[in-house]
Amino acid sequence: MGNTCRGSFGLNNIQGDTQPTYDHSTNSKHHNTNTHSSNNSSDYSPTSLNSQRLVAQEFSKHNHPDPNPYPYPSTEHTLPAVSPKKEGAMSRGSNNQGYYVLGHKTANIRDLYTLGRKLGQGQFGTTYLCTENSTGVEYACKSISKRKLISKEDLEDVRREIQIMHHLAGHKHIVTIKGAYEDPLYVHIVMELCGGGELFDRIIQRGHYSERKAAELTRIIVGVVEACHSLGVMHRDLKPENFLLVNKDDDFSLKAIDFGLSVFFKPGQVFTDVVGSPYYVAPEVLLKHYGPAADVWTAGVILYILLSGVPPFWAETQQGIFDAVLKGHIDFESDPWPLISDSAKDLIRKMLCSQPQERLTAHEVLCHPWICENGVAPDRALDPAVLSRLKEFSAMNRLKKMALRVIAESLSEEEIAGLREMFKAMDTDNSGTITFDELKVGLRKYGSTLKDTEIRDLMDAADVDNNGTIDYGEFVAATIHLNKLEREEHLMAAFQYFDKDGSGYITVDELQQACEEHNISDLYIEDVIREVDQNNDGTIDYGEFVAMMQKGNAGIGRRTMRNSLNMSMRDAPGAQ
Repeated sequence: MGNTCRGSFGLNNIQGDTQPTYDHSTNSKHHNTNTHSSNNSSDYSPTSLNSQRLVAQEFSKHNHPDPNPYPYPSTEHTLPAVSPKKEGAMSRGSNNQGYYVLGHKTANIRDLYTLGRKLGQGQFGTTYLCTENSTGVEYACKSISKRKLISKEDLEDVRREIQIMHHLAGHKHIVTIKGAYEDPLYVHIVMELCGGGELFDRIIQRGHYSERKAAELTRIIVGVVEACHSLGVMHRDLKPENFLLVNKDDDFSLKAIDFGLSVFFKPGQVFTDVVGSPYYVAPEVLLKHYGPAADVWTAGVILYILLSGVPPFWAETQQGIFDAVLKGHIDFESDPWPLISDSAKDLIRKMLCSQPQERLTAHEVLCHPWICENGVAPDRALDPAVLSRLKEFSAMNRLKKMALRVIAESLSEEEIAGLREMFKAMDTDNSGTITFDELKVGLRKYGSTLKDTEIRDLMDAADVDNNGTIDYGEFVAATIHLNKLEREEHLMAAFQYFDKDGSGYITVDELQQACEEHNISDLYIEDVIREVDQNNDGTIDYGEFVAMMQKGNAGIGRRTMRNSLNMSMRDAPGAQ
């Protein structure tokens, strides 16, 4: 769930009243007592380092009124918004506790984990330390009270947050979801534990960062934005509080958290609902006509704060902040800006460009000279995430591709919802399959610059049954993140699919039967078994199967792979 303003914090509705306002779509009860008081005698004129420090302290106070060392579910970080009344609210009480928010029954979380001390508290839920019973590994568990999910939109927000976390799984700077569970009272999201505190608190402690450190942090933050956009996700609530440190001694061990306001988008889609946090919100969001470029603006605000310790757009009221955002004037005259490089200021201007169509994309930010000059330029042109996954899949042998198809069919709806959205975006004629032309257009919309011949190679690789199109199952198998291969239950299910008689071994005949089920007729079965069969007994046991699934993507079944596609070596993962 998000921990910020949602709904109408539009310009005509905000009058800066001091009554609490409620926003049930974002877990929070907002109080305007956290806003700037006109009676405050502090000097807010941004003309000295001391006044900037005062603003930074006040900024901290507004966004962080309660110490919360692990703020996954925290909802008290932002200025309030006036929210419209919700349609279709469900009754409070026990009536809405007997249904499945996730849409299906799950395992009992207490059979798998032991919940420990409380790490954070929000309006809709609580985050606990939890320990996996089978391994002793510690995680964080965000438990959301179903009693407080009072509208249809609340339910959709929870489902979508879980779906998006699964969809983004595998990125090293995005918190990893371990699983989602549900009981009669709560939805539990188990995720990676980040014990190093918030980036926000680190900024307050430092005041501001050196250009080199700010460039490295910006590369991480904008890298998250690029990964989200390439997978068809708009974050909509980037801010320092939503980045946690895995290790308190390493400023660069950042993980993005809280995807409660994030949404799936199709290229060119326009959004109109006003969400986000006042200091960070892009002007086009306030004007109710925006797309993913709004995330780049927000990242630009974070960069400005990293270098100066204060937000670029501020005022004593929320209305004043919005007016400043729409005006778009950036202060580069006050200290410490005269000491900051022109290149840094150029990047900020291009990220905080009021016209979203003229603003840099996330990838263009990563290639800006200021990022490059500070030693953190991308090593190579970055592939959109879905394209990278297709390339990995294309380099696998056919047995591994079939196994991934089996695994894909066993995944829960929330684990593949993001890929379903991407498939629907590419399947423009709603036929249930993706043609070569649809794949070409779709990949280019998501940022690909591949030649037609390269796209044809990927098409042929993903089209496992060789019928000339990619169906939904083939698409999911080819684009699920390979971290799914780390989960024992998925590997066991795939092995058991091939081991038809339950003997513990996959034989030539069983692999032949699986090929027939997948309409595969050109596979050299003996070659595949020979290369996977480590003890030369003519069969594949479970250990050999797991070793094949988890080893590098190239090198197995080369003869088969050459027959099925003409991938050039430079397209193979790890190629120079």
